Amino acid sequence: MLLCPVRDCHMALVREARRLFCPRGHSFDVARSGYINLLQPQDRRSKQPGDTAAAIAGRRRLHDRGVTEPLLHAIAATMAASPSDLVLDAGCGEGFYLGALAREIGFDAHGVDISIPAVDAAARRYPGCEWIVANADRFLPYADRSFSFVLSITARMNAGEFRRVLRDDGRLLIALPAPEDLVELRGAGRDRVARTVETFADGFALADRRRVTTAADLDAAAVHDVLHSIYRPMRSQPAEAMRVTFSLDLLLFRQTARKT
Repeated sequence: MLLCPVRDCHMALVREARRLFCPRGHSFDVARSGYINLLQPQDRRSKQPGDTAAAIAGRRRLHDRGVTEPLLHAIAATMAASPSDLVLDAGCGEGFYLGALAREIGFDAHGVDISIPAVDAAARRYPGCEWIVANADRFLPYADRSFSFVLSITARMNAGEFRRVLRDDGRLLIALPAPEDLVELRGAGRDRVARTVETFADGFALADRRRVTTAADLDAAAVHDVLHSIYRPMRSQPAEAMRVTFSLDLLLFRQTARKT
């Protein structure tokens, strides 16, 4: 399913031992931890794009504490995926949601993120999935109609690419930070549901919508981890332990008929 990411190529990649190559001779090595870096120089705006190592480590510690378990269960219930599904997580981060869901459900899982440290962490924790470094905002390095499910969990959204790589009967799950998500640390947010539904109106129909909210009593170290893993917090340093709210709006879409 993988395509060569080189501009004006996009031919199918063939795997041979620890490398992938296309008929035009472009070659990509498999990293020691198992991921494949397909990110092209023109597809990044900095030398180290995406989440930092500190943000990745902090987010993983939060997941390991069980803080996000209610969110994971709600995502699983909304997806209603089966072992026969082929699932792509676009903007997978350090792989918690995709990796945990794949282990629980047994589907074929593929994750893409622009951050090398995040994808490396995902590959080490969840070796049963395929992990790719690429810029999903520009090009998903997969053939047309490769997946039955695409996930975008608090990540950037590329409606055109999502539609291209989804099968005709494919489904799309978008998870958005709800207005009260982390309200104690960054104030009340905006309701993004209507705008997101409008963004995907051409090619997708909303099939389900639900909001999941949970709260956790975090010590100072855990609050510090949250602050390192989010953008634009109201405060730069955790002053004390506190109760923190986590909330997501989950939008499940189905593909509508393609235009011919």
